[in-house]
Amino acid sequence: MTRGATPERYEWQRYTLPQRLGRFFAYLLAVTVVVWAVRTLDIFWPWVWSAPNEIADMFNRMSPPDLRRGDEILRAMIETIHIATIATFLSLFLALPTAYIAAQNTTPNTFTLWLGRFILVATRSVNTIIWALLFVAIFGPGVMAGILAIAFRSIGFTGKLIAEAIEEIDRKPIEAITAAGGDKGKIVIFGIIPQVLPTFLAVTILRWDINIRESTVLGLVGAGGIGLILQGAIDTFQWRTASTILIAILVVVVLGEVVSGALRKRVL
Repeated sequence: MTRGATPERYEWQRYTLPQRLGRFFAYLLAVTVVVWAVRTLDIFWPWVWSAPNEIADMFNRMSPPDLRRGDEILRAMIETIHIATIATFLSLFLALPTAYIAAQNTTPNTFTLWLGRFILVATRSVNTIIWALLFVAIFGPGVMAGILAIAFRSIGFTGKLIAEAIEEIDRKPIEAITAAGGDKGKIVIFGIIPQVLPTFLAVTILRWDINIRESTVLGLVGAGGIGLILQGAIDTFQWRTASTILIAILVVVVLGEVVSGALRKRVL
């Protein structure tokens, strides 16, 4: 560089020009897809614009909460918790053997492997409300339909996580038990269960917390619980009673979250 010449300056840029163009067209494509999806939906926009006024009007009709049916709401809320608890234990009874055959390192053969994985995928692919509608059609309205709906939905969730925990276990204890002449039962009891027990307990607590939330809406399709009273209050325009039920649901969900969080800390 000659004397007096101005040094060349460089401007740092995070992306090159092709990268910037690629990101621009990716964003443009995403916006185009969203706009196209919104335009194809049959949305009545005047209702959307008037939503704030409707929300304010409903809030006025729902306040103050009506506590005259407090005993009935409390009994229904307890029933809802019982539905979630029983369904969680039932799902574990069904999910454990399914997880065992769905794990690659414990399944007896290829057929059972794919059978277990099919069960896990099929049960968690169907929403709880859909399961509830099916079981209400089979068993009629009531808590039995709600218990089975939540249990079947929970099989896929708990079974998948437990199966993954089984696949990640340390093989050394199992090899030691096998070398000592232990049968499959001893391998499961002393080699697999101690390693997956923390995951099993954590998944159980988490699923119980989720099931409490899901059980609060099953009554909307006749599957028992607090949702049944909520649907009746909405159908008869008892908005103050509906607000009391919503507050009760919120309190129970928050308490369930606190309890499940404390239990998970003790387990983990």
